[in-house]
Amino acid sequence: MGESGETADRDQSPDADAAASSEQVTIGRPDVGVVDALVDLWVSLASDQRAHDSHILPTENRSLVRETLARQVVTDGVRIARFGDEVVGFVSFDLERGSFEQDATRGVVRNVYVRPEYRGRGVGTDLMDAAEAALQEAGASVVSLEAMAGNDRARAFYRERGYAPHRIQFEKRVRAADERDEGPGETASDPSAENDTHSKED
Repeated sequence: MGESGETADRDQSPDADAAASSEQVTIGRPDVGVVDALVDLWVSLASDQRAHDSHILPTENRSLVRETLARQVVTDGVRIARFGDEVVGFVSFDLERGSFEQDATRGVVRNVYVRPEYRGRGVGTDLMDAAEAALQEAGASVVSLEAMAGNDRARAFYRERGYAPHRIQFEKRVRAADERDEGPGETASDPSAENDTHSKED
């Protein structure tokens, strides 16, 4: 769900108090009764990501996200973190279903989020461990995810877990036609760039 399966604001590596604190938080499979709580967490996640230039609109996508998360709960593609009866974090994931035959079966972590007051306790680490284990059991040979380029915290967290860049997504802001200044000195783009080809399935 989201922008190219965007994932967002993860907690950092556990601090010195992680062992004691994480004992209070449990990781497990959710039931459909917590879908509304998951949607609220997703909206918080998407709102945080606006600071990192995400184009995803949080509240405007609430209905779509509710349907998606409900389906993922039913298909065993979500793990949640609970503190008592309260859901304080979640991770969603699935196996990639592409149209191209590939030499790897890819599991994808779609979203992972921990409420700010529970970060630094190892909760994000536990959620990622649970997602990776579930994907491996489902047949994944690699696990992929996406993070906003400007989210240094998330990128550092993933690097610590052994993730490395595989694809780089480029984005350019284009001007409307009436804003363009097309002068006689402008030339066509570099032909070598025009001939570059790629597939999003790589």
